[in-house]
Amino acid sequence: MSVIVISRSLCRNLFTWKKSTSNPLKVMSSDTGDRTWGHLAATEHYGRITDTTDYIQVDKENLKNDPYYNSSQASHCMIFARNNKKTFGVYNPRAAILMQMRFDGNLGFPGGLVDAGEDSIKALNRELTEEMNLDTSKHSVSESSYVVTHWSISKRLCLHFYALEVSLAELYEIEKRALLAKDYGSEVLGTIRMPLYTMGDGYRGFPTFLTNAFIGNSRLQLLHCLRQLEILTPEEIQLALQAVPLPLKS
Repeated sequence: MSVIVISRSLCRNLFTWKKSTSNPLKVMSSDTGDRTWGHLAATEHYGRITDTTDYIQVDKENLKNDPYYNSSQASHCMIFARNNKKTFGVYNPRAAILMQMRFDGNLGFPGGLVDAGEDSIKALNRELTEEMNLDTSKHSVSESSYVVTHWSISKRLCLHFYALEVSLAELYEIEKRALLAKDYGSEVLGTIRMPLYTMGDGYRGFPTFLTNAFIGNSRLQLLHCLRQLEILTPEEIQLALQAVPLPLKS
């Protein structure tokens, strides 16, 4: 009968390997933070996916009533410039509208939660400074920028939405300044514009953009703004929502 001798050091290595591989997610999170929340745990539920039926439009005069008044509050803003200079000499862009690629992989508008002692406008200007490096001495959100408020039933969250119109030249400068924002590279992974035209197949362009992952009700806010500010007609929006890609020809 042959005898296999295993050294103590090899035994220790095998034991360590068994412990580490018994829970691969624990090993992964210890190095990367993956599948953990850390200090984000307190607010992560605000980013959970809900459908549009979870959001109720609230008249401004009712915001001081329950349940809205005692709900958490958040403010976001659509910064945009009207623009009719044709793209590729073919498509009318209608407007340049800024959105963000967020840290969680979703698209959204700049803004965030209203802190204690703030109102929705003060909170939004603070967030725009942190996330966009916006020069609020030149461009700041005011009451005249207000568009709409939605209330999330499941999250008990009031979402106030504003639109800040600037010139196209000013928008270029805002985009450049955003690269130097305090939150750039952490909360904000990039600033993007969206295509508001629809291309020859009836799908690429704005309809395709609408298939992205959007945070909260930001897709709803975008469509509401496009209608209210008459950037797109209701018919154009409806066609974009109904569009499907053409099948490949065999």
